[in-house]
Amino acid sequence: MNDLYDVINRRRDTRREFTGQPIPPASLQRVLAAAHCAPSVGMSQPWDFVLVRSPQTLESFRSHVAGEREVFAASLDGERGETFDTIKVEGIVESGLGIVVGYDPSRGGPDVLGRHAIADTGLYSVVCAIQNLWLASTAEGLGVGWVSFYREEFLRDLVGFPAHVRPVAWLCVGPVSALPDVPDLERFGWRHRSPLAEVLHEERYAPRV
Repeated sequence: MNDLYDVINRRRDTRREFTGQPIPPASLQRVLAAAHCAPSVGMSQPWDFVLVRSPQTLESFRSHVAGEREVFAASLDGERGETFDTIKVEGIVESGLGIVVGYDPSRGGPDVLGRHAIADTGLYSVVCAIQNLWLASTAEGLGVGWVSFYREEFLRDLVGFPAHVRPVAWLCVGPVSALPDVPDLERFGWRHRSPLAEVLHEERYAPRV
């Protein structure tokens, strides 16, 4: 049990630490298998994983992300802008492997058990698979960086998803020199982790004073 909590607490969103070394095939297979055994609404398993290693594709996506970073940076003023300048938001080329995770709402047929009242349960299922992948990667000594500075239509076209499949994540995955003790956003002063007590409620939600 202690090993599980250790992995949870060591998990980091990795950017600078990728070594560029290839992932051992057996290790990658275990990570993907862990993602694929995640819980899903109605056992629909609505995820797809596209493994991207082509240098041309990695570079194309990095260029797109760099453009979106500039858009966000231009919206920031003063201290926020200065802080953001120090934060690396991707490790796309450095990792050598991108795993693009897609959500297929048609998986499982039209009558997915448990999705009738909450349409997003399928999307939540995909996020569970991503978390499994992330924790398994941490246990394998690999780093993961979730890149979110992209337009969905660009990534859909880049990896060939059909129109109904939604790209949920580009994950940079690969061996790392080390996992940082403190998350980058906390280390560089963007935001700090709040105490559990600030988000914990008993019986009903109680606004914070």
